[in-house]
Amino acid sequence: QVQLVESGGGLVQPGGSLRLSCTASTWSLDHNIAWFRQAPGKEREGVSCISRGIGTTAYYADSVKGRFTISKDNAKNTVLLQMNNLKPEDTAIYYCATVFVCTVTKLGAPFGSWGQGTQVTVST
Repeated sequence: QVQLVESGGGLVQPGGSLRLSCTASTWSLDHNIAWFRQAPGKEREGVSCISRGIGTTAYYADSVKGRFTISKDNAKNTVLLQMNNLKPEDTAIYYCATVFVCTVTKLGAPFGSWGQGTQVTVST
């Protein structure tokens, strides 16, 4: 089972940027990797995912399209989430996870264990 560790969160002002990292203890090109987030009092939601293997098919939630970019470095066992033009509503704990479904139009079916996440706070 792949163990994933999130990092890179922090406090940033509206309009600012952060880059989150998801590092795997072991790596398999057979896993789709996704970012989820959970704000206080809200359900966990899928933010973005990138397809397995050498492919780069990516999904973005409508709320982050044009602002977030997901990428991966297989040599470093890492998936990155570049977040630009951050808004207060982006404030949440961000988690990465393996998922069964990752297409241009759909992200779903997470499996495996969840990490502790990384806190992103967008505030003045």
